[in-house]
Amino acid sequence: MERRNFLKAATVGAAASTVAAPALAQTMPEIKWRMASSFPKSLDTIYGGGEFVAKRVAELTDGKFQIRVFAGGEIVPGLQVLDAVQQGTVECGHSVAYYYVGKDPTFAFEAAMPFGLNARQNNAWLYHGGGLELVREFYKDYNVINFPAGNSGTQMGGWFRKEIKSVKDLDGLKMRIAGIAGRVLTKLGVVPQQLAGGDIYPALEKGTIDAAEWVGPYDDEKLAFYKVAKYYYYPGFWEGGPTFSCYVNLEQWDKLPKVYKEAFATACAEATLDMQAKYDVQNITALKKLAAGGTQLRPYPKDVMVAAQKAAFQLYDEIAKENPKFAKIYGPWKSFRSDIQLWWRVAEFSFDQFVLTNPVK
Repeated sequence: MERRNFLKAATVGAAASTVAAPALAQTMPEIKWRMASSFPKSLDTIYGGGEFVAKRVAELTDGKFQIRVFAGGEIVPGLQVLDAVQQGTVECGHSVAYYYVGKDPTFAFEAAMPFGLNARQNNAWLYHGGGLELVREFYKDYNVINFPAGNSGTQMGGWFRKEIKSVKDLDGLKMRIAGIAGRVLTKLGVVPQQLAGGDIYPALEKGTIDAAEWVGPYDDEKLAFYKVAKYYYYPGFWEGGPTFSCYVNLEQWDKLPKVYKEAFATACAEATLDMQAKYDVQNITALKKLAAGGTQLRPYPKDVMVAAQKAAFQLYDEIAKENPKFAKIYGPWKSFRSDIQLWWRVAEFSFDQFVLTNPVK
């Protein structure tokens, strides 16, 4: 008798929950947003970060919350996504923070600082090291809330028409390089140029610029830089693990139901994992093809690396003295960098160094 009553109660409870879920979905509002991307559709992985977020948000809200993604230039130019979100031209955007260091160098902390953190370290700082709280406080002045939504891992150091043998070879060199890294290389004689992805190839081809950095083998091959520049340098010391971001207009964010906010935040976090994993796989094949096709892989000379790192931290100290917002984040960020490097040297670096210098035959 007790068993029959239990089964009856369980059946009724299951039926009730089945009815309740659709009923709950029916009570949620239908919301349609536009997302402006900084990237062209041809770069499917980096542009795909925004598409991934839109797809997952729709799935997590039973199609009630729809986000349509627009490539760079379709609504606003790629380097004006933050402005569009801030002004409410679009509800959200997918971009990378170092594009906006012209407004304030403090933007670079969320994305990547030269000689800063790698991808895992940056995630640790943002999610559990206090970084996201600091950066979000800064973003409030721009009427925006930010969400990490992608990472490429350590990037390559760029394409050069001529070989770089020492720091002297950088003097007067015109290079497409984004963000605060351009200010670092200026100290070494480089003349930085900030160009959107689609404008880099023609500038290299015409000789308007002498060198250009973008992302890594997979995207760089798509943009065909190997056709107009022979030397491919590594590592991209200015982007040890750059975080891409989704920006949301604060007024629009505050209007969202809590469950939609959770869906959006979850989708962005998943996008970070997905993009990093894709690049790690795609770059393998692309690098092999580039090398087989005649691209000359070159490590940056040590004197370039040493001089660039010295210039980077000199620049940070200079900015911190005159910019209180930068200084507020720089202190905790630099302290975290030192602490996590202690741990990295013990296990992560030791493991990587051994397996990479002792290949299995």
